[in-house]
Amino acid sequence: MKVLLVGESWTVHETHMKGFDIFDVCRHEEHCGDMLANVLGKEGIDVDFMPSHEAQVGFPDTVDKLNAYDAVILSDIGSNTLLLAPDTFYRGVRSPNKLKALVDYAEQGGGVAMIGGYLSFAGIDNKARYAMTPLAKALPVEILSYDDRVECPEGIVPQVKDASHSIFDGVGKDWPFFLGYNKIKAKKEAKELATINEDTFIAVMEFGKGRTLAFASDCAPHWGPKEFVDWQSYQLLFGNMVRWLCGKM
Repeated sequence: MKVLLVGESWTVHETHMKGFDIFDVCRHEEHCGDMLANVLGKEGIDVDFMPSHEAQVGFPDTVDKLNAYDAVILSDIGSNTLLLAPDTFYRGVRSPNKLKALVDYAEQGGGVAMIGGYLSFAGIDNKARYAMTPLAKALPVEILSYDDRVECPEGIVPQVKDASHSIFDGVGKDWPFFLGYNKIKAKKEAKELATINEDTFIAVMEFGKGRTLAFASDCAPHWGPKEFVDWQSYQLLFGNMVRWLCGKM
């Protein structure tokens, strides 16, 4: 199995004020993406990790290019990054719609997943805005058109609805808490596998010849806290989700 993991990176621009003097510093971080890629690697899954700043240019823009992968995972990357190619945004030149290509890829047999975060589904201030894109019809959940974050600083534990599903094979029953999630709702044609605070937490769907999956919270901090990342079933859960997406379960 070969998977393309896209997103899970960011650039930080800080202003330091020290008395009279002010200076700016920048740093790039992508440890969450590396972490998930390493975890899936331990499950025998070959992962190409594409950080957000590379995806605007490098994300595959045709089904043929996407077919190099058995599944594509989007995690905390907004739709603008995938829709606004530099040629289009800066030079007014037509370019392929990468999200339409992703839908066609799923319909023809590929696996597509979205993992939650501040720039997933609707996202903070609706900046991810996937409800207004072609990908909305392929994902197994209804996406809001406004800020969909549900912040739970006190911690909240998801509830499994269908423990018989293969995604939960070998996964422990004592789930850790999460610190927030994106508010999504499983479509009628989808299977809601787990809920959180009566909202959808994990949903899956057959889409054409392919499969799609939605995971409402983060794969790493801050919504996915240390207790989740260190959970004994963390690696197996994500491994099972990818195996299911690839039609191996």
